[in-house]
Amino acid sequence: MGFQVFLSGAALNDLEAAVAYIAPHNPPAAERFGTNLLDEALSLEVFPARGRIVPEFSNPDLREILFGPYRIVYRINHTSRAVEILRFWHAARGEPELDSEVTQ
Repeated sequence: MGFQVFLSGAALNDLEAAVAYIAPHNPPAAERFGTNLLDEALSLEVFPARGRIVPEFSNPDLREILFGPYRIVYRINHTSRAVEILRFWHAARGEPELDSEVTQ
């Protein structure tokens, strides 16, 4: 049995903002991009440790996978077998903004 994947409120906002940014120019592409980004995040249920440790933080439970220009930042909870998607962060924005309790 795999891990459960959950999206934080911030991740949902990030996803909506990314789709909304693309939609005025190309609605079908925006929908495809949002779906593909979400599918990539949900794929972490199979092998969540495959992502690299987020270089800006020294917490081994904070990891990321890259999808185009986006960093899918997530936290693994091995005890509850859960993955929490924390942010869909565009790499051009620099260091991901995370709550301080998450980065500890």
